[in-house]
Amino acid sequence: MLNALQVITTVVVGLMVGVEFSVAFVINPILNALPEDSGQLGRAHGGRMLGAVMPVWYITSLVLAAIWAIARWHHHGTGLVVTAAALLILSVIMSLLLLVPINNRGKTWTPDNRPADWKEQMNRWDRFHYVRVAVIIAAFTLLVAALV
Repeated sequence: MLNALQVITTVVVGLMVGVEFSVAFVINPILNALPEDSGQLGRAHGGRMLGAVMPVWYITSLVLAAIWAIARWHHHGTGLVVTAAALLILSVIMSLLLLVPINNRGKTWTPDNRPADWKEQMNRWDRFHYVRVAVIIAAFTLLVAALV
């Protein structure tokens, strides 16, 4: 049962990393290269869609890592899992304090109602997101290392 928990946790966190990496290095660059208002409209739609899914994914990842750490408290690799869980907590805090406020504004924007500094706000979101991606990649790496 514990092996299944470890594999499920690693896969769930790994898929989350893949989605967030793709947003940072594939989807947003594509949207930014689109003409006229298409990119901004795409980012607003993505913000609505992923804004509904990702909170559940982040919390689920954190809960699974916490259960893994508790279940294997006195075993080899627990320190790696606890550190990974701490990084996942950091990613949730970063999301709530830095990224979600920008995303909540951006997902309501249209070409008619967006603020003059909308591109700067999106660039700020991107910079915070790059850091968050690095944090969750580190958490994923620690979980993989704990499997060994």
